[in-house]
Amino acid sequence: MIETIHGEFELIKDFKDAFVLDDFNKRYLDIFNIYPYVVGDYSAGLLRLKGFTNNNYKQIPDYLTESCAPGCAYYILKNPKFNPHLNRKE
Repeated sequence: MIETIHGEFELIKDFKDAFVLDDFNKRYLDIFNIYPYVVGDYSAGLLRLKGFTNNNYKQIPDYLTESCAPGCAYYILKNPKFNPHLNRKE
């Protein structure tokens, strides 16, 4: 488990030692709390974050291939405390 200012996350994959705590803490927004998985990748030296649901988790390899720079450093985090109801309007 990784302790961040946004809570604890499980580091599932850390390709090319991509996870940098300070960068993650600066870039993470509360909107990502609705996702059980967060992918971080570095493009042109900047960290990009994208959330994935349980339903589209298997699309992460496609995202990395199609939307990220070839061979870029990336990581996949699992958010054990995600809440899918945070952003829903009843």
